[in-house]
Amino acid sequence: MADEDTIDVTPSKPGLGQRLRNFTDDYLPRGNWLRFAGILFAIYAVIVLILGFVWSVAPAEFDVKAKTAELVPAGRSDVTGAVTTATLIGVVDTLLEKRGGFLYNDRLPPGLYLDNMPHWEYGVLLQSRDLGRAMREVLSRSQSQSREDPDLAIAEPRLNFQTDSWLLPPSESEYRKGLKHFQKYLDRLVDPESTDAQFYARADNLREWLSMINARLGSLSQRLVASVGQRRLNTDLAGDASATQATSAPSEMEVRTPWTEIDDVFYEARGSAWALMHFLRAAEIDFAEVLEKKNARVSLQQIIRELEGTQAMVWSPFILNGTGFGLLANHSLVMASYLARANAAIIDLRDLLAQG
Repeated sequence: MADEDTIDVTPSKPGLGQRLRNFTDDYLPRGNWLRFAGILFAIYAVIVLILGFVWSVAPAEFDVKAKTAELVPAGRSDVTGAVTTATLIGVVDTLLEKRGGFLYNDRLPPGLYLDNMPHWEYGVLLQSRDLGRAMREVLSRSQSQSREDPDLAIAEPRLNFQTDSWLLPPSESEYRKGLKHFQKYLDRLVDPESTDAQFYARADNLREWLSMINARLGSLSQRLVASVGQRRLNTDLAGDASATQATSAPSEMEVRTPWTEIDDVFYEARGSAWALMHFLRAAEIDFAEVLEKKNARVSLQQIIRELEGTQAMVWSPFILNGTGFGLLANHSLVMASYLARANAAIIDLRDLLAQG
């Protein structure tokens, strides 16, 4: 009976919650673990904020001749098309390897909350895609019935992979695969023993690529101007009395960029101009004889000069959107002015190239 009345005084093993409280009591000041967690979060937030500022700085320009010398064997930089191809590789590589890497598809801070740099990246990517398409369809083929280059046929679609894929596969991995095939094309292009890779620096080929640039810059200019909103007449069918369109449209419409997208369009245009500036510098070298024959080198240099103006320092912490001739500046209209002048000069250059 005595054994049955004995009380077990062995202490029970504390639960998880009790062990956590014991840990905070032993190792945190006065057991204030919430304050400790708050301090950690504040430190994390400061680090993320600083990284966001650092990653938002656009990469510096690079010398297209120096980049070509890095990517091709010594003495082969003067091969026709080598500078343009190496510059395309350099631009896309800069896009992927700059501080913070490729941010457009990020799902975690600080890339998640950044806005301006991802749109700058998108502008660079659009111009790279246009040049990649021109190389595959025009610049590497002697005529429309000729066979396309096998490496460019693989590389160009890789650059057109969706920009917001985070996993399975991430966008960066597809773009890097494209770069490998552009490099293979460049290696064959500068190899004196290889004759199956070509780059045709002809006036008609250059005009085809410039027409793509015309369309891209024209669209960007219209989107930038729409930052202030305007009433536009519908000129879609102007010039052809028998022209028709799929659906009817009003004769006059209000065009305005939403205020939340004004800085997005600005930085997309800035990134597009940054990439195009490098590509045209390369074209000035590869198409030197064509430009000299047409007396068009200075026209191309003026286009590059206009694009250089788009890269000036933005001193305001915000993209201002003043209206008309008001007190505040309108950064979008300034950017549109540079792009419109460059676009007009490209039209003149295409006319020069079309002349015999």
